[in-house]
Order: sequence, then C-alpha cells, then structure tokens
Amino acid sequence: MGDKWSLIVLRTIFAGRHRYNELADIAEKISTNILADRLARLEEYGLIAKRAYQHNPERFEYHLTQRGADFLPVLQQLAIWAREHIPDRWSLPGWFAEGTARQFYPEPGTDGAALNPRAG
Repeated sequence: MGDKWSLIVLRTIFAGRHRYNELADIAEKISTNILADRLARLEEYGLIAKRAYQHNPERFEYHLTQRGADFLPVLQQLAIWAREHIPDRWSLPGWFAEGTARQFYPEPGTDGAALNPRAG
C-alpha cells in the first residue's frame, strides 16, 4: 500500500472516476501497465471491486469496498500534510476534506462495490 500510484488510483476512485480510461486519464500520467498492476493489487487487497459494465468486449468499472472506503482518513491526512508542506499540490475539494469513510461505503446489494462514491 504505500506506493505513489496506489494512493493516486484510490484518490481518483474516491473522486468518482471508475472506468479504466477515466483512471488512465489523470494529470499524473500513469502508464497503462502500472495502472493495470495497481488495480489488480488493490482488488487483491480488498480495497476495490471490479464489475463488468459491458460484455462485448468486456470492460470493467472499479469501485471502493468498505475496506477501501475506510482508507479515506489516511488519504485525507496525507493530502493535508502535502498542502501544508509541499507547494502547488492538489487542492482539497470540500467533499474530500470533509467526507467520512461511511459516505463511501458500498450500497447494499452491490457485491461489495460502491455505486456512488459521493453519496450520503
């Protein structure tokens, strides 16, 4: 868990981007092989769940699990620290700075994946 890309991918999923192309199209310019590796790792760790949204060709969305949502306070603290100590960092949107993990918990009946990460 502590590598730069896993944290950025999680942050991006918290921000409501769930499809592979949305996750690949971030300002940090993650390479596709690293993105695929981090998504597989985050799924293996139980922080995200993937769900097919298209079957021919098969394409997936990636959503937070409860375990993944519970990681929010860690990301919040890292972002607060960075804002105070590193110039020109990502500014914290209100939903992120003031959000709680519970707001990102999966909706019932979704196989452990949140449908709307900013719900609540």
